[in-house]
Amino acid sequence: LNAAPGRPPRQRVRFLPAPAPGGGGALELVAARVPVLADHPLVLGPRFRKLKIGAGHRLDVKASGVFVLGIGHGNKLLTDLYNCHLTKVYTVGGLFGKATDDFSDTGNLIEKTTFDHITREKLERILAVIQGTNQKALLMYSNIDMKTQEAYELAVKGLIRPMGKSPPIITAVRCIQFALPEFQLEIHCLHETQQYLRKLVHEIGLELKSSAVCTQVRRIRDGVFTVDDALPRTQWNLQSIQEAIRNCQLKVETELEKTLG
Repeated sequence: LNAAPGRPPRQRVRFLPAPAPGGGGALELVAARVPVLADHPLVLGPRFRKLKIGAGHRLDVKASGVFVLGIGHGNKLLTDLYNCHLTKVYTVGGLFGKATDDFSDTGNLIEKTTFDHITREKLERILAVIQGTNQKALLMYSNIDMKTQEAYELAVKGLIRPMGKSPPIITAVRCIQFALPEFQLEIHCLHETQQYLRKLVHEIGLELKSSAVCTQVRRIRDGVFTVDDALPRTQWNLQSIQEAIRNCQLKVETELEKTLG
């Protein structure tokens, strides 16, 4: 921001001495417009000395992906978006055959197990059970009577979700890649932490009479924001940030209007 072109300094009228017509060394006062020195950058110093930046749903040090920030007025919008309780989407990598103390592949190894008996069909059956259990929890924490017209209208709009605090809830999960011992899941969830997703991979391994560790947690969508909206570090400059804010403004306003009215 401080490197961007600033506004021109204000001008004021001053009467400055100038040679009078006809010569002879006489001087006269002539009105002239001169810049106000109080507006000079060397007097004012940097235009911006602090900037309020807020963090949205955080990512821990072992996770990657979409991380939303609010700048200035955007901090209030972050709070509003948080109150919408929007779904986040992750791709989560797993590795069958071992267990660690922190459920990640970089943790201390606890045990090794066999995994040859695992098939994609068995994995998808476990995922279906997980999704079904979480769907019941979703309806319970949404506090909506499913026999009402309100429930129908909310379901049509995709707005059935807890609007208050709740445990982590998985709204959808599917296997997108399977090549023993590795697999990859796509998980849609609410109120989760990345450590919760790693523990979920561990529990899936146990359900399949084996063990599993998490190799990757990557957030590919946070509410209305997707990977396509994200700026890699090489594009952290004023022009790219301004453009990103403009491109996302409409869908943020639309989501807030739809959810919070």
